[in-house]
Amino acid sequence: MEQILMNLVAGAIGGNAAGKASPTFDIGTIGNTIAGLVGGGVLGQLIPIVLPAISAAAMGGNLSVGGVITNLISGGAGGAILTAIIGAIKNKAAA
Repeated sequence: MEQILMNLVAGAIGGNAAGKASPTFDIGTIGNTIAGLVGGGVLGQLIPIVLPAISAAAMGGNLSVGGVITNLISGGAGGAILTAIIGAIKNKAAA
């Protein structure tokens, strides 16, 4: 449960950072946050599947600092990526 929360929070932060970094990707504060939450949650769940060592540490209840950092980075990256994709599509459609 803690992993999901870390991914969601990091995703929301990453989404807002990506939206504010470039007007091309900005879909508003609420839009950035929602896209970040979804992106962070999805990518944060996919990373342990791709990297089994993280999954094994999480299932054993032995999350190390590296595991936490990986969750935060993957959640933030997922949020930023999805926000950028949605923002680019939205702004291209509006043009």
